[in-house]
Amino acid sequence: MIDLETLSTKPNATILTIGGVKFDPYTRVEPSQGMYHRIDVDSQTAMGRDVMEETVEWWGKQAEDVREEALGDHDRIDLKYFTKQLNKWCVGVDVFWCQGPLFDYAILQNFYAQMDVPVPWNYWQIRDSRTLGSLVPRDPNEKRTGLHNALEDCYFQARKVQQIFQQLGIKNARY
Repeated sequence: MIDLETLSTKPNATILTIGGVKFDPYTRVEPSQGMYHRIDVDSQTAMGRDVMEETVEWWGKQAEDVREEALGDHDRIDLKYFTKQLNKWCVGVDVFWCQGPLFDYAILQNFYAQMDVPVPWNYWQIRDSRTLGSLVPRDPNEKRTGLHNALEDCYFQARKVQQIFQQLGIKNARY
């Protein structure tokens, strides 16, 4: 599962943070191997990546700790280092999940193209947890913590996929 926090909703959005967890959707084994990076914003805007005023305003309405984590300058990593770290993390992954591939993976694919680096996945490996979630009724008692933190969002979304697979009786049907 991969999740991004960004400064735009366009495919060429400036990426603030990325989170990822590895998990088996067919089990309830806790997601693991969490990956989290805060990406250098200035380098991205210098190369023309998008910043939307509406998105910046939206971030301004979030809790102070959420804003600081997403927008603060500390611990930002270089763009080339980011692609190398993400590529290493993707080794051995068969299926790439996200909450809406036209957001997370579209932005990452655009970023990788701009960096002239091949993406570490194929289009047919991408899965959408939002579509999966629409197949079952929403749990009214569902509680979320860490909202708008890319890594926390990944843990939540991965557990939700596992729960839905179990609820729908989906078994491992790899061939």
